[in-house]
Amino acid sequence: MNVVVTGATSFLGRALVDRLLIEKNQVFAVIRPGSKNIGSLAAEREGLVRIERNLEELHNLDQVIHEPCQAFYHFGWEGSGSENRMKREVQQKNVEDSLKALEGARRLGCKRFLFSGSQAEYGIHNDTMNEEMPCNPVSEYGRAKLEFSNRALELTENWKKTGVSEMEYIHTRIFSVYGPGDHPWSLVESCLKSFHKGEYISLGECTQIWNFLYLDDCIQALILLMEQEKESVSGIYNVAGPERENRPLREYIRIMYEVLGFHGSYSYGRRAPNAEGPANLIPDIKKLERATGWQPLVDFPEGIRRTIRLNHSVTKY
Repeated sequence: MNVVVTGATSFLGRALVDRLLIEKNQVFAVIRPGSKNIGSLAAEREGLVRIERNLEELHNLDQVIHEPCQAFYHFGWEGSGSENRMKREVQQKNVEDSLKALEGARRLGCKRFLFSGSQAEYGIHNDTMNEEMPCNPVSEYGRAKLEFSNRALELTENWKKTGVSEMEYIHTRIFSVYGPGDHPWSLVESCLKSFHKGEYISLGECTQIWNFLYLDDCIQALILLMEQEKESVSGIYNVAGPERENRPLREYIRIMYEVLGFHGSYSYGRRAPNAEGPANLIPDIKKLERATGWQPLVDFPEGIRRTIRLNHSVTKY
């Protein structure tokens, strides 16, 4: 297929581009002009076309892509770090820019548009999160992701009714993904670096139930949704680990500490919670499983071992 990927140098974007190229797709990787990560996508790779565009320019991608495309993955989103998650002006700009991406996909003739939403859309819950439950996001980041979901679903339905476009909108609510190339400030990366060096790390309470999904399994889920041969897969899907991966966050810390050979040390209760506040992550992934047959293959201990090996290969630790 001809595939567009925005945010192509992001954690998920890079991994998706790599997988799509391995599967012999033509990939138009959209990168912010002057991105410091542009080198992570080697320009000479067969099937890869790098395009430098700001997020507010995504509606006119047809000016530089002169052939029809079948699929559009939108990962481009500014201000995902903690310092910007509560800034309304930053997050609202993302909504408008993403609507331009949706229009850009329509002009390119895409059959499906997949957006990387977030579990932050649900807000604070202590029970299982499924796609039908009410969303009450507490951060501007979560509110913006939810607002775009609602507007995109409404817009694409109107396009179908009026004969403008048959493009489907797929909204994935992605939970906690880890793996090689993750953000250096993530919990998993912070622990692995500290334990690898035998250093001390200060953590929050870490008493909530959590759920982690390995990067390769996440990418496989996104591709399966995009490439389904069913008549329609439009809608919202949780993308997360299976029920067996729901466990107290402290247990995840212990597993990482064990895999790294019990090097270094750590203590709890010394750091403030993130912008969304303390929350349990108990995802329901039955809808995704029914739609695609997807099953994650990598459990957390194996995923940590793979992450360590692959990060070592690029001297990250």
